[in-house]
Amino acid sequence: MQSGGDFSNGFHGDHHRELEMEDKQVPVISSFGRAKRRSHAGARDPRGGLANVLRVSDQLGEQKSLETSESPPPPCTDFDVAYFHSYAHVGIHEEMIKDRARTETYREAIMQHQSLIQGKVVVDVGCGTGILSIFCAQAGAKRVYAVDASDIAVQAKEVVNANSLSDKVIVLHGRVEDVEIDEEVDVIISEWMGYMLLYESMLGSVITARDRWLKPGGLILPSHATLYMAPVSHPDRYSHSIDFWRNVYGIDMSAMMQLAKQCAFEEPSVESISGENVLTWPEVVKHIDCQTIKIQELDSVTARYKFNSMMRAPMHGFAFWFDVEFSGPTSSPAKNTSETSVASGSSSISPSGEVNQKKRTNPSDALVLSTSPEAPPTHWQQTIVYFYDPIDVEQDQVIEGSVTLSQSKENRRFMNIHLEYSSAGRSFVKESVMR
Repeated sequence: MQSGGDFSNGFHGDHHRELEMEDKQVPVISSFGRAKRRSHAGARDPRGGLANVLRVSDQLGEQKSLETSESPPPPCTDFDVAYFHSYAHVGIHEEMIKDRARTETYREAIMQHQSLIQGKVVVDVGCGTGILSIFCAQAGAKRVYAVDASDIAVQAKEVVNANSLSDKVIVLHGRVEDVEIDEEVDVIISEWMGYMLLYESMLGSVITARDRWLKPGGLILPSHATLYMAPVSHPDRYSHSIDFWRNVYGIDMSAMMQLAKQCAFEEPSVESISGENVLTWPEVVKHIDCQTIKIQELDSVTARYKFNSMMRAPMHGFAFWFDVEFSGPTSSPAKNTSETSVASGSSSISPSGEVNQKKRTNPSDALVLSTSPEAPPTHWQQTIVYFYDPIDVEQDQVIEGSVTLSQSKENRRFMNIHLEYSSAGRSFVKESVMR
């Protein structure tokens, strides 16, 4: 994923609004954007120009039994083609591989589960350069199907050959929905997480692979994922983008401030914050068990929240981050009843003292990759939905409302964000499209 500056957001669109429900004032909308990490490049057929890589037919294989109850795969849209093509750029893979927290955690997870991988058949969904497939082969996998619809599959095949693993790692160029694997598999591995966990909608491909090929009780890495949110205060960011215009080389340019707010805050912002910016304990927006989740659950996710501010500060918006766990298929999820720090991202205590509905393994038994503000930095950073104007909150002041994340009808890889929030008798709505 590509970063574009200290406060990279890289999302552009004109479906954003922040409405105070008391006076119904909606700011004027403008559309600006910068390059983002997993950028959507110009469309080109990702299946063209590929030599010595196993391909897939544009239609379902004729060898598939007519008696199967599988529905036809969804069509590959122009948006999908552009999305896959964007991953042919080496810079995206370089940034992801250089993310040591990400890559080394995956390698450690593979080695921790070596007994379930050794001698087994693995599918790597969205294999990219093939690094996770090679890790699995090094762990003793009998066979690894490395699947990617991007032209990066060409390089993945070359990397596999250069490491003398072509007898174990089979590169399949095409969508998981289209490729044919004529055997059940024991393990699925994938780095599918996008900004705010669900952006890009790649989890659907993992679910498809699970439903098509995974043996009952098979291993999925990561096994669980959890999306968090919390209100944040970020005066430095606000000052950098907005207050700057009050005095520019001795000139009053405050007339620029309203436009600056629209340009800086109409879109979700991908950036790094610290635990000091977070005003409350986080709440869980969505917990995912990769063994059981259905694709339909990803169409729209809604969660209600209620926070109590731990300090007096201006609230500038809400931050979102996630963690993923790498647990074995026989783990017994249990409720974690201890209050933990924002840094770990490993549990969330509601204002009533009860744990949010998040079933997970004991953190001491599960390897966790966290993108929380106090965890080691990752290329995902955190995603902030900023208000146009801050809200002053007192210590113990209640902030409550709901958030809905839904796949855009325009393009399922885009995500609509609908935030409702109330505090001190004032209610607001903020809507954004993450493109």
